[in-house]
Amino acid sequence: MQTNVSPTLDGLFQRILARQPDAPALIDPLNRPRITGQAPRRMTFAQADRAISALAAHFIDAGLPVNSVIGVQLPNTIEFMLTVLAAHRAGLIVALLPQLWRQAELTAALNRTSARAIVTSSKIDGVSHADLAMNAAAEAFSIRHVCGFGEDLPEGMASLDLALRSGSSTERTVVQDGRKAALISFDVTSDGLRAVPRTHLNLIAGGLAVFLESRIPQGARLMCAFAPTSFAGITSSLLLWLLSGGTLALHHPYEGDVLERQINDCGCDTLVAPAAMALRLTDADMASRLPTLRHVIGLWRMPEQVASSAQWTSEQARFTDVYLFGEVGLFGARRTADGVPVPIMPGPHGAPRDIPGTSIAGETVLTPKGTLALRGPMVTVAAYAPPAPATDSLISQPAPPDYADTGYAARIDRSSGAVCITSPPSGIVSVGGYRFLSQDLQEWAKRLGQGALLTALPDRLCGYRLAGRAQDNARGREALTQLGLNPLMAEAFRDRTIVG
Repeated sequence: MQTNVSPTLDGLFQRILARQPDAPALIDPLNRPRITGQAPRRMTFAQADRAISALAAHFIDAGLPVNSVIGVQLPNTIEFMLTVLAAHRAGLIVALLPQLWRQAELTAALNRTSARAIVTSSKIDGVSHADLAMNAAAEAFSIRHVCGFGEDLPEGMASLDLALRSGSSTERTVVQDGRKAALISFDVTSDGLRAVPRTHLNLIAGGLAVFLESRIPQGARLMCAFAPTSFAGITSSLLLWLLSGGTLALHHPYEGDVLERQINDCGCDTLVAPAAMALRLTDADMASRLPTLRHVIGLWRMPEQVASSAQWTSEQARFTDVYLFGEVGLFGARRTADGVPVPIMPGPHGAPRDIPGTSIAGETVLTPKGTLALRGPMVTVAAYAPPAPATDSLISQPAPPDYADTGYAARIDRSSGAVCITSPPSGIVSVGGYRFLSQDLQEWAKRLGQGALLTALPDRLCGYRLAGRAQDNARGREALTQLGLNPLMAEAFRDRTIVG
């Protein structure tokens, strides 16, 4: 017998299941055959529930104790959503492992969180993630179980496809309490890699901020083309789906023609995608090409670009800007009928922000350093708190701030009083949605050999792209592979240029 103390992700799923077990729940990407070599699938809520229970039983049978951390590195497919919900049903905590992370990053994250297990896919986009997981697990002393989806798994890796087919009925009593830890994501700050834990309530607060601001209807048909390997990725996919009680269609970024075809095939009324990509929809006749679309949610990894972004000209759908600040938090602002970004005022803001009296979704604060800080129900302030000073003094120390500093430089506009975000955190660049320390890029460039260059260049779609040049192509490819960077970067050294 489970006691519902406060809402949890699995609790939200169970409510929808009770109302509409045979309604469509999850739809795989049309480009899944290229990603994993398997055919795309569809599931109703009842089918998804059976799969979640089978995966949860597998984790329990594997001997993973309640409150253990389980690392998940999967593509944007049905299995990702099932695994997260299954882990919570088994009383586990999910650590999100970004897809492009290689052995060094995986090992560091697994050791940092004392993870007991890791879940991956046999191959993602031609890369053997099963081998990466096995190698990382060998260096992470806490790992006791490695499992994966797909064919040709290496020896010692348990098959989750087999677990789904066998349908074990093992259960255990887990108190569904929204105040318990649910998820860990990873941020890169000036201090290096930082683990950011969140409770179910933190995640639900983040999902509600986007859901209410964008006015997504109940029973929405959602298309998510944003990788769910971060706080923003989870809130804009899994949480929007659970809060709307509709259908979640997934697209593994990014193939434009395939995405449009899937939106039409599924009759999607809501699209969640990187903002720069979403804004391109107005370059063509969206009304005739995507007739069912009514809501577009654009996620900005570089929030300082929102104010200068292009106008949203479509009358068919409304556009919502979602400002992302690494793993600190986010906030949304729905554009008005004229299609231009709305001013962001300092202080508390509700969801929706233009309706007085709505519940407070968060608060924007300018720090004495001239940077933007966030606080509110989705922000885990303790994860970003500076370390306590080492002192034996009997004099009381000042209380730590009650906000999390995003590091983004900001100021108040004198004429409007709005917050102007001017630049990203110093010493950090975002490459294809991944954050790097500038000093790391310089160190990597040194390993590429004499006369090599590795730098981040501005890119409207993904913030920055990683570009480089090496006089010795073979050495450049080998060095990048050893550094654990995307193999596509290494392959691109054939023409002396890499783009990440």
